[in-house]
Amino acid sequence: MTFLAGERRLAASTGGHGLRCPALPPALPNLVRAAVPGERRAGRTCQRSCSSGAARRGLKTGGGSSGSSGNTFHYTFHGDPHATFASFFGGSNPFDIFFASSRSRVFNGFEQEDMDIDDDDDPFSAFGRFGFNGLSGVHRRHPEPLHTRRKVQDPPVIHELKVSLEEIYHGSTKRMKITRRRLNPDGRTMRTEDKILNIVIKRGWKEGTKITFPKEGDATPDNIPADIVFILKDKPHSHFKRDGTNVVYTAAISLKEALCGCTVNIPTLDGRVIPLPCNDIIKPSTVKRLRGEGLPFPKAPTQRGDLIVEFKIRFPDRIAPQTRQILKQHLPCS
Repeated sequence: MTFLAGERRLAASTGGHGLRCPALPPALPNLVRAAVPGERRAGRTCQRSCSSGAARRGLKTGGGSSGSSGNTFHYTFHGDPHATFASFFGGSNPFDIFFASSRSRVFNGFEQEDMDIDDDDDPFSAFGRFGFNGLSGVHRRHPEPLHTRRKVQDPPVIHELKVSLEEIYHGSTKRMKITRRRLNPDGRTMRTEDKILNIVIKRGWKEGTKITFPKEGDATPDNIPADIVFILKDKPHSHFKRDGTNVVYTAAISLKEALCGCTVNIPTLDGRVIPLPCNDIIKPSTVKRLRGEGLPFPKAPTQRGDLIVEFKIRFPDRIAPQTRQILKQHLPCS
């Protein structure tokens, strides 16, 4: 009770009002009243007089109390809340008392906010031990474990698949053998295996049609297997040339047949032979059409395009003089 006795002496030397309340902790009058019941009246008088007096002086001078003692505290508000904070707490960082960090978090004149950082040199690193993350806009970036990284699918593996016009006409199935790597059940090691891919080619499919087998490529711990894509390509044909759903056939005839008429046997994709009579004069630009003898339509396989017949006229290398004279007499000038 040495502290309370000292306060009694101070109160007696100042006429019952010796407590300099503004310089004491706010809870001291309550402690005094609780410990010394006889001084409750003096404590209440001290509170009222000190509070009202300090308030009047604060309004006049800008706050705080004044006196001749060196323990009095005087504060003047200067309009800067940061300076006000620093004057009360001794610094601008409220976490210095917890982390004792005197290092600046300002780089190149800019505050370090909303940045991805890789080091641990920040005042909030200690909060990580208590389960706090992302304080004050500082985002922690930690390397993810290998098994949690997002896998990216490999680019598609593209192969050209050559098909004949007969296969497009009838439809067909091709079997392609591929060799690829696959993951073992442990998810880390790999093995090599073969697989047969059955490629169903539908009737009338166009050149450039893509057939995709999803994720049939090589598999590793770090990737998603690539898609395997087959792109149809027409094989060169000995008789026909494709033009969409139409098929073009070039018939070779002699000059005599072109001028005097003839019958041309036209083969078809299904193995038939169609006789085509040509009674008119055949010119190099003459085209004849056999309806419905072409390739099936992809979306309507029961319907088919046309078989187009073009002509290639064979001219003789030389003519006998007598024949030349006869031709001059009988052939028109135009």
